[in-house]
Amino acid sequence: MTKEKLIIFDTTMRDGEQSPGASMTRDEKLRIARQLERMRVDVIEAGFPAASDGDFEAVKAVAATIKDSTICGLARASEADVRRCGEAVKGANSPRVHTFIATSPIHMEKKLRMEPSQVIEQAVRAVKWAREYTDNVEFSAEDAGRSDLDFLCRILERVISAGATTINVPDTVGYTLPEHFGALIRNLRERVPNSDKAIWSVHCHNDLGLAVANSLAAVMNGARQVECTINGLGERAGNASLEEIVMAVRTRQDAFSCVTNIDTTQIVPASRLVSGITGFAVQPNKAIVGANAFAHEAGIHQDGVLKSRDTYEIMRAEDVGWNANKLVLGKHSGRNAFKARLTELGIELPSDEALQAAFKRFKDLADKKHEIFDEDLQALISEEAAETLDGDYYHLISLAAHSETGTVPTASIVLSAGGKEQPARAQGSGPVDAAFKAIESIVASGAELLLYSVNNITSGTDSQGEVTVRLSKSGRIVNGLGADTDIVVASAKAYVSALNKLHSKLERVNPQL
Repeated sequence: MTKEKLIIFDTTMRDGEQSPGASMTRDEKLRIARQLERMRVDVIEAGFPAASDGDFEAVKAVAATIKDSTICGLARASEADVRRCGEAVKGANSPRVHTFIATSPIHMEKKLRMEPSQVIEQAVRAVKWAREYTDNVEFSAEDAGRSDLDFLCRILERVISAGATTINVPDTVGYTLPEHFGALIRNLRERVPNSDKAIWSVHCHNDLGLAVANSLAAVMNGARQVECTINGLGERAGNASLEEIVMAVRTRQDAFSCVTNIDTTQIVPASRLVSGITGFAVQPNKAIVGANAFAHEAGIHQDGVLKSRDTYEIMRAEDVGWNANKLVLGKHSGRNAFKARLTELGIELPSDEALQAAFKRFKDLADKKHEIFDEDLQALISEEAAETLDGDYYHLISLAAHSETGTVPTASIVLSAGGKEQPARAQGSGPVDAAFKAIESIVASGAELLLYSVNNITSGTDSQGEVTVRLSKSGRIVNGLGADTDIVVASAKAYVSALNKLHSKLERVNPQL
């Protein structure tokens, strides 16, 4: 018997970038979109075109570039939003307009200040405006998890009649439980008279750690689209994790009557790419894509795996892309080999100048680190792209740090600011703290350090350390990323990267003000 298709709707570039500091540029969105297309994601929600001119241009660029996935934009149920969205996605091979309005009593009363009947009419109007651009229209009932069931049935029946072809039921605040959410989807499909005219979708948040469980419960009760993100990225506690949804359905085909179209070998590369661009590190024990996801330390586990893999492994590491973690290049590798490996990883550089700059970084790294892995290349390109995109007002010229038992750590730096080199020296509680203070003595940014995170890119004592620095100033939050075999240097690079983003006039496509 042929199983039904489960549509995978990725919203990493829309809901995912609403995480503080995760806002992306147009080129960063294009890099992620190409990887999602390689993964055979069915629908890519590229952004919220009405949010800013930058987001409009980014969605438009993704729509013009991606050929094999449906490109979707989000719009509130207002004419201005819907038309802006329609214009952004109309150049896609397969465009979709996704419009929404809140349906819970608390949202209608406190946020919208509208009567239920007004909400229904506004939703119907929004769907009709969207139909002027495409016949692929999605409607979401925001905060459906806390909405009245009878009211949900009425509004969803009306929007389907108006032309909505996908009905999304979001658990916007992560409030529902799997049993209840599954029952909600089943009841809506049974009670809405024209439910068979639309595909039923879910969008779950992870506030109680139940986003994946709620999504899968919905699938078991007839939902045939799941909205999710790479690494579970998203505002607050995040969204349902794409990799967990896909691998749960694939691994438990005994329980699910549907299949996805995803090329699962592209999952780990996608995870690394999103982590590198956003600066949100993946926790080691994260399912599927964490560094420990397929590691076995307990002796009894190791013995079992050696005798038969399926004693403790329900999935193969290579099926999700871990087999790509192999040695690929060394210090004697040439420019063509470097370029060819980037192409295999799905990395496209915009010009020969960018390729030459990246190749120089690669050679510098190869002098420090004998074995260069795919993860190193991803980090190198992310760092190179961040500097290029953010204008490079500040450059770290040199850094010397000293730390010794019984003495106060110090750091001496030379920083270029707007082309003028300035030296500085500072003390701190450690060499990283001293380096940051030395940098601040020159730039005097007044920014608040929200996050300092260190992650090893590969194993071994010569591994590059990847550092994320999150700064906040005047309500604007930015992430800086730095990588180096010297963790103090990586930290300084990350701090300077974040300062460049604060200084840059280049608009992030979804500015968080």
